[in-house]
Amino acid sequence: MRKKESSPQSSSTKMSNLAVLHALDSAKTQWYHVTAIVIAGMGFFTDAYDLFCITTISKLLGRLYYYDPVSNPEKPGKLPHNVNNAVVGVALFGTLSGQLVFGWLGDKLGRKRVYGFTLVLMAACAICSGLSFGYSSKAVIGTLCFFRFWLGFGIGGDYPLSATIMSEYANKRTRGAFIAAVFAMQGTGIIFAGLVSMIISKLFLLKYETVAFQDNHVLSTQPEADFMWRIVLMLGALPALLTYYWRMKMPETGRYTALIEGNAKQAAADMGRVLDIDIQEEPDKVADFKASNEYSLWSREFFKRHGRHLIGTMSTWFLLDIAFYSQNLTQKDIFPAMNLVHKDYEVSALREVFETSRAMFVVALLGTFPGYWFTVFFIERIGRFVIQLVGFFMMSVFMLIIGIKYEYLKDHNKWLFAVMYGLTFFFANFGPNSTTFVLPAELFPTRVRSTCHAMSAASGKAGAVIGSFVVATYTLDGDADKIRTAMIIMSCTNLLGFFCTFLVTETKGRSLEEISGEDGGNNETSKSSK
Repeated sequence: MRKKESSPQSSSTKMSNLAVLHALDSAKTQWYHVTAIVIAGMGFFTDAYDLFCITTISKLLGRLYYYDPVSNPEKPGKLPHNVNNAVVGVALFGTLSGQLVFGWLGDKLGRKRVYGFTLVLMAACAICSGLSFGYSSKAVIGTLCFFRFWLGFGIGGDYPLSATIMSEYANKRTRGAFIAAVFAMQGTGIIFAGLVSMIISKLFLLKYETVAFQDNHVLSTQPEADFMWRIVLMLGALPALLTYYWRMKMPETGRYTALIEGNAKQAAADMGRVLDIDIQEEPDKVADFKASNEYSLWSREFFKRHGRHLIGTMSTWFLLDIAFYSQNLTQKDIFPAMNLVHKDYEVSALREVFETSRAMFVVALLGTFPGYWFTVFFIERIGRFVIQLVGFFMMSVFMLIIGIKYEYLKDHNKWLFAVMYGLTFFFANFGPNSTTFVLPAELFPTRVRSTCHAMSAASGKAGAVIGSFVVATYTLDGDADKIRTAMIIMSCTNLLGFFCTFLVTETKGRSLEEISGEDGGNNETSKSSK
């Protein structure tokens, strides 16, 4: 009888039959999986709330701190373009940095070891974002930008860590749905960003309602509104604080403990306790598995096996986020152009926050939120690849139509405009916004999975920075020609994303080790996408 080590096929079988990996891949969906989704998902709820609540209050900041009664008394205060870009976009720079740092630490130190720190950082900076070191506009905006950068840094860490942890806990039949469910909490966070701002602004309005700007330039901006925006930002700390204890109770993933740390006994004990089964330790097999996958991220072997996939995940996420963040962060400018809210001079400061928040809430509830959950329900039926292709294509079509017919839709059919605008959000989330998060958590080996997801996510945030600092400037003045141009630009980036999707492959129904080639077999880099 031949030794198993002498045959590549036998060696592959030996490694793929590691008991702890088999137990994770074949485990039935149970309460612990649901708990893991909620714990990881609440991080994304917090992420989305903190990133997008700024959209509801940025115009209020302009009224409070940048009204000029001397040189421009007939218009409400408005954040200068550079200040608006800084307030809205500084958190994205922090997110990009945090993704790279925490993604790398997740592979070097372990997923769990740095997982709790991201929540602590988010909670602390959300609270501090509502503080000001001084009374002048420079002091207030400077304080806000400083803490929102570090808020973004913590948010960035949640992307690779949550995705990697969920992918390594899940079974292979429902892994995509579980990861997508974690990410779907982003949609809930966006809804609550609008809802909380709407409720708080309404409560302030009930007590401090006043006249529109056109009736009284000074009294239309209630001094109490300075407390309102701070409360909205500070409430972002609450879900992070509520989740911290449970996140710290989660054990390290079995794949990291076994395949990276080489601790077969601990991996079997942790996963056996989680899954409520007995798992054989197999220290010799774990050692063989670990030894066969020692190549580094920057090695020729990695790029031979996974280079195309990494280019694919980075490019698609980059192109998606140019459009996705341009849409989300410029809603406050597009809503008045769509006649969904009153013009700024027709309402008071708090009324403007209320109307903007209400419109954002409705678009998120009817367009954004359903798309996330369509992905959860259909990702294991249709597959990641098809959902991403269709999503990019439909986003491109709707944005192109809006761009070409912008003035007609705005002036003569605002409800059709609103429906088409909402559909771009729907197909973003029942499409590439979800799948670009899922795929990097599945395509790469355990040793570099968190780092590769971080690189893909950071590439996305680079696109978001371009969206918020470049594309978004086209919408700040409400100029029809500029908004039309922005829509056409976003349509083109989505079309490029459609073609870049062919660099990745389908992953549904297979184990992580089979997809990455860690089990000793060939990975899918050289094969065509399904």
